[in-house]
Amino acid sequence: MRTTTVLLSTRSKASTTVCFMSWIRQLGRLSLGPISYAEDEDGQLLPLIICKEHYKRGSVEPSDEAYDIDARLETVCMSHDPKTANQWKTQNSSFFDLDFYRLVDIKITFQLKGINLQTVRSRELPDCYSFYVTITFDNQCHSGKVKILMDFDSKSSACRDWKISGTAQKNTHYLLVFDGFVILVCLTSAVLCTRSIILAVRLLQRFSRFLHESYNRKVCEDDQSEFLNGWYVLVIISDLLAIIGSILKMEIQAKSLTSYDLCSIFLGTSTLLVWVGVIRYLGYFQKYNVLILTMKAAFPKVLRFCCCAGMIYLGYTFCGWIVLGPYHEKFEGLSRVAECLFSLLNGDDMFTTFAQLKDKNILVWLFSRAYLYSFISLFIYMVLSLFIALITDSYETIKNYQKDGFPLTDLQKFLREQKDFSVAEECSQTNNRHLKYPSFCCCRRVSENDDVILIS
Repeated sequence: MRTTTVLLSTRSKASTTVCFMSWIRQLGRLSLGPISYAEDEDGQLLPLIICKEHYKRGSVEPSDEAYDIDARLETVCMSHDPKTANQWKTQNSSFFDLDFYRLVDIKITFQLKGINLQTVRSRELPDCYSFYVTITFDNQCHSGKVKILMDFDSKSSACRDWKISGTAQKNTHYLLVFDGFVILVCLTSAVLCTRSIILAVRLLQRFSRFLHESYNRKVCEDDQSEFLNGWYVLVIISDLLAIIGSILKMEIQAKSLTSYDLCSIFLGTSTLLVWVGVIRYLGYFQKYNVLILTMKAAFPKVLRFCCCAGMIYLGYTFCGWIVLGPYHEKFEGLSRVAECLFSLLNGDDMFTTFAQLKDKNILVWLFSRAYLYSFISLFIYMVLSLFIALITDSYETIKNYQKDGFPLTDLQKFLREQKDFSVAEECSQTNNRHLKYPSFCCCRRVSENDDVILIS
């Protein structure tokens, strides 16, 4: 949808409507693409419909400060052949005689047909489109400004009569086979990862029962994370998104679906998660593993910090929307206020935000200065600095752990004790069998202990 705000009087609005009708009449000559008027099954052009909505009755005398308005709405419509737009003005002069103070809106709806020839070069059949266009002259505010809104929906379908000569030909079945192979691979990957997670959960339950029965203790969160691999969850999500996106892509190629945006969101997000999952293989190298460990250690602290800072951010957002909304275009809506404050937080567009607020109302001007200065000072000098400090502290902690060794969890200590016990039992049996090599058991224990330290 495209939105334009213009200032129109009654006369200029009528001239705007006449110019639009002239454009409609000359669509075949003015259009740069293969677009024409839509036809029905009998080959007749679908009509263009104009509807105006206005108050049923009204009279306004600004000089006497008097008005008489019947607030009930009345809608009047007319339809014409789009190619005879030059005759509308003469045949319907009363319809275009507008009372601006009574007018609420004017809606113009029509249907177009088009062909997308972009796919011919990629050896694929072009798509035929139907465009449902609605143009609205919105005067609901009666503020002297009329918003012109254009909204159009498109529907894709296979062309009925087509003929392409040369190298272009319909070869979508190869792409469909490839998409089916991708779906099969992603489905297999998702099933295997789900199976691994289920087995890990069962093993965690067995370990929890053993720890409770033997030591009367519960499994801590760090030990639970040893059983549950987050990378598998990431792979499952990316596989599911890829499967859904591939199915939508196949439907689009078969000309039975037009959800391009939804398909691109699923496939794009899946691609993002796949490349993020590549980081797990870099984690096997100590130097590259710093990023993953830092993010893992800092995430809980950062999440709690963002919850607290978000409350202050929301307070500034609502305050700016309520107070500065009527005076500054960047504060007209909640989403625009949040975007403006986020830009200020990153040091972008500061001067224009200050300069665009005029000092017509000295009280609002003073409040705006206090509002902007306090927000910038608080978030840039304090909140953002503390945010960076949390990540830096986690990074320094990880570096120290890599030098001095990571602390052992209960699970790692338990595995180490069990391994030491099994090694000691095996060494005692070795001493009884091989008395000629008394140092073999000691060497084996040292090597296995070193392995345990490296693993932990």
